[in-house]
Amino acid sequence: MIRFSLALTIFILIPMLSLAQSAQAKYGNDFLSTGSGARALGMGGAHVALTNDVTAAYWNVAGLTELQSPQIMYMHSERFSGIVGYDYGAAAMPLKDDKGAVAISFFRQGVDNIANTLNAWDRERDQPKGNVEDYITRFSAADMAVFFSYATQRTERLSYGASAKIIHHKLGPFAQAWGYSLDVGAKYKTDFANFGVSVRDLTTMQKMWDVDEAAFGDYEAQFDSLGATLPTGQNEYVLPSLKVGASKLFPVGEDFLVTAAADFDLLFENRQAYYINVGRMSVEPHIGGEVSYKQVIALRAGLTDFITDPVSGFSVSPTLGMGLNISSFVLDYGFASFAGASSDLGFTHRISLRFDF
Repeated sequence: MIRFSLALTIFILIPMLSLAQSAQAKYGNDFLSTGSGARALGMGGAHVALTNDVTAAYWNVAGLTELQSPQIMYMHSERFSGIVGYDYGAAAMPLKDDKGAVAISFFRQGVDNIANTLNAWDRERDQPKGNVEDYITRFSAADMAVFFSYATQRTERLSYGASAKIIHHKLGPFAQAWGYSLDVGAKYKTDFANFGVSVRDLTTMQKMWDVDEAAFGDYEAQFDSLGATLPTGQNEYVLPSLKVGASKLFPVGEDFLVTAAADFDLLFENRQAYYINVGRMSVEPHIGGEVSYKQVIALRAGLTDFITDPVSGFSVSPTLGMGLNISSFVLDYGFASFAGASSDLGFTHRISLRFDF
């Protein structure tokens, strides 16, 4: 069991640390793709033209201008059947003087309690050390981000803003990285529909990795046996991406409101990941809808992960959700990855609670 755990530890470290070896991190910002707020998950991630609360700092910072009062939110999500935990917290406040708003947001995605067995194996005797539990430590592989956001309303129809973000990756005692970037967004309202655009990592995200070789002890030979070498830290970058979308509200009588939204994520990393690809650009659609009753209870559904796999063909992942508005509290729940190609990775549950002052 110790021999297996040792190999497992090394196999965990190799792919994670390989990100620090490449100049361009093709998926270096994907931990943020979970987003903010359970409402968005229930609508398939179609939110760039719809967001109008504290979560706008992530989806489209321009939406912060629609705040009527200060808001705080906390969200917890579990992915891959609970293996990966994701937490989000944010606070936002409107500024009456300049028709603007400010927000601060925190994100953490991590796999915790990973066993580090590098020091538990006696290589000379080719067996576990005595009192082996004394040599096993635990570590976390975590990705964190902080957003500092500001938005302002230019006209009754146009608003825009920006989010400065700081990224921190930490792989236990073995490696860590810091990065920084800037997101910008705009919303434009027309009599027909609302439109939104968000440019992620406008400045190209710069990340600086630092690897502590001493944390690996004398196990370089174990990496060699697996055809790998101890990594060394270097800088990497994440290319800008674009999220565009539209939303429209359909009042039904005096009590019901139907909302429809659609987004398209445009990535320029040459992913070729079975999405719609045009040269180096991949297009990832998101479609969502919501039916609310007296702005108290809402039911949601959406479609995401439109994938064309050469082996299994076309598939899409549906999402479901609901919301409950009680006094100053808004409770949202989202459920995804129960069908389509994503279902193989386990269910995704997301719960968020917002408080309006």
